[in-house]
Amino acid sequence: MIKRVERQFAGRTLSIETGRMARLAQGSCLVQFGDTVVLVATTVQDKPSRFPFFPLTIEYQERSYSAGKIPGGFFKREGRPSENAILACRLTDRPLRPLFPDGFQNETQVSVFVLSSDQENSADILGMLGASVALNSSKIPFDTLVAAVRVGRIKGNWVINPTFQQLEYSDVDIVVAGSEDAILMVEGGAIEVPEEEILEALSKAQEGIRELIDIQKEFFEGLDIPETMEWTSVKPSADLTVKVEGMLEGRMETVLELPDKTERNAAIVELTSDIVAKLVEEDPEYSQHEGAVSDVVRSVEKRVIRSKILSEGKRVDGRVEDEVRPITSEVGLLPRAHGSALFTRGQTQALVTTTFGTSRDEQRIDTIESSEEVKKSFMLHYNFPPFCVGEARPYRGTSRREQGHGALAERAIRPLLPEYDEFPYTIRVVSDILESNGSSSMASVCGASLALMDAGVPIKAPCAGVAMGLIKDGEDVSILTDILGLEDALGDMDFKVAGTTQGVTAIQMDIKVDGLTHEIMKTALERAHTARLHILNRMEETLSGHRDELSVYAPRIISIQINPSKIGEIIGPKGKTIRAIQEDTGAQVDIDDTGLIKISAVGGDAGARAKEMIEAIVQDPEVGRIYEGPVKNVTTFGAFIEIVPGVEGLCHISELAEKRVDKTEDILKPGEITRVKLLSIDEKGRLRLSRKAALIEERNASDNTGD
Repeated sequence: MIKRVERQFAGRTLSIETGRMARLAQGSCLVQFGDTVVLVATTVQDKPSRFPFFPLTIEYQERSYSAGKIPGGFFKREGRPSENAILACRLTDRPLRPLFPDGFQNETQVSVFVLSSDQENSADILGMLGASVALNSSKIPFDTLVAAVRVGRIKGNWVINPTFQQLEYSDVDIVVAGSEDAILMVEGGAIEVPEEEILEALSKAQEGIRELIDIQKEFFEGLDIPETMEWTSVKPSADLTVKVEGMLEGRMETVLELPDKTERNAAIVELTSDIVAKLVEEDPEYSQHEGAVSDVVRSVEKRVIRSKILSEGKRVDGRVEDEVRPITSEVGLLPRAHGSALFTRGQTQALVTTTFGTSRDEQRIDTIESSEEVKKSFMLHYNFPPFCVGEARPYRGTSRREQGHGALAERAIRPLLPEYDEFPYTIRVVSDILESNGSSSMASVCGASLALMDAGVPIKAPCAGVAMGLIKDGEDVSILTDILGLEDALGDMDFKVAGTTQGVTAIQMDIKVDGLTHEIMKTALERAHTARLHILNRMEETLSGHRDELSVYAPRIISIQINPSKIGEIIGPKGKTIRAIQEDTGAQVDIDDTGLIKISAVGGDAGARAKEMIEAIVQDPEVGRIYEGPVKNVTTFGAFIEIVPGVEGLCHISELAEKRVDKTEDILKPGEITRVKLLSIDEKGRLRLSRKAALIEERNASDNTGD
């Protein structure tokens, strides 16, 4: 049976359909908004997995045909997911995962295929809507209607689901996912927008989410939905739980008084091993239940930590609720990097570097969201090696988490960079996390700001970030500033806010509980603002502004705007002229179709020399001016001299010297560099040069200077 609902949403037609495609999946639907179409299918295994966690995977795949394109590369087919696809996966995964029932460990997969892209409407938020429909129409135990919207603001007016074209004029770009009553996830950026206006954006988003959920309710009316599958909760038995909790009584509190993460983790491992050993002494069968014992220990750890925070206001490392960990930072520690910074906050440490490149170093992205190739001149890459958390595991390339954290930090910094026309460099920032115990992405923001200033980038303002947490039990609420990794894992909220003294530039929030009120969010944003100002003050003690000079190892870029009709003269036949300039000077010369030339070189002399050569080419030869150039050819009647690349003139034998010359070779030989004066240009454009006139003029000038 095909079921379809079509309604107007945000000024465009939205349709949801099921029963026509992917009918062997446990749940599927087709969602269309404008001419952007996504197919979402969800499947589940009938038996629990052996993994010690809920194995939910979200796959988001962009089909090139959706935008009428053929993939680039040798194989001409889609390969690994793009960065955009990976970020879309994370947007869908984060709000859905907490909504599955505790103990459900059957392998579940949600697949989102972008089938059509109108290059106006984003597909990522449609994937969230489709996932909600597909899951709720399946046998999978998932019973919460969810949706997502994007919020923008153009000329002071809030816009739900702005088009890509509208976003170019928006100072806010935030994706919000939620249920009918609660916000579940926030991800986005802004251009130094105050916290109270961010709250307005979230309220506006909740209105759009409720409208989408009403459309889903209408869609499910009369739809034949299968009964929820039978499943077995994977959790420790009640007897084992009671036994282990009894053995932990009083001991867990002692372990959690250790403020150092490494010592605390080692103590918990030792405690778990001791309990397992005692259980095995009692009954050898318990040797098969070490994983279950660990689960109970983890549960007790969570309960004790949350209870202490709520009842005593006491955190694991001894801080009060709104206290930021100790901060140290230093800059300029890597001599050959163009800019570098080491930012440390508690047991979280980021080594961040800045590297300058030219337009040739821009990242070129083939995306379905644009008809043209997209170029990125600013990149921020985040790396999370195993040693930063004391682990030994294989390096498997960039993870989705690393891409997501890098994108968040990049979003925080991007609005603060100078305009490309004013600072025409390709900039790459790399954050290598050396220690991690809470909010390494926000440490990357702080380190990136310092590294950019150390490199001499004239950013609009320094930027810092902090992660906020939440512990909520009924009416008892505790909002935590600068959370530890443990407080993130065992708490109810991870709320990251980055920005300047003036406002927010990036925000990311994940919620694990219902009932996040407007007042809680307001308080969290206010405390994040206070913490951010504190961090910025500490950063200012290290470096208060950008350096006036770039590193001696950084390329210098000189920009020249020429008449586009002169481009061919600079390039020359088969690129001969531009290659000669680059070989002679050592500078790199790039030119675009508008006539904008960028000359880059390490050291100023090479760039200045290349600029002079280019200006000589584009300027019409000036009668009476002295030029310097190589002898290209000698004849019995004179020598042909190239005064600028590609432009030659004849210096007659009578103009070679002040005395009589019998043979041209007596004065000039091929390849020799000489100075000549341009005497005239005839009606056919031929140049008449004089070495003799140049010598006389220069001698006279020297005599006058001597007087």
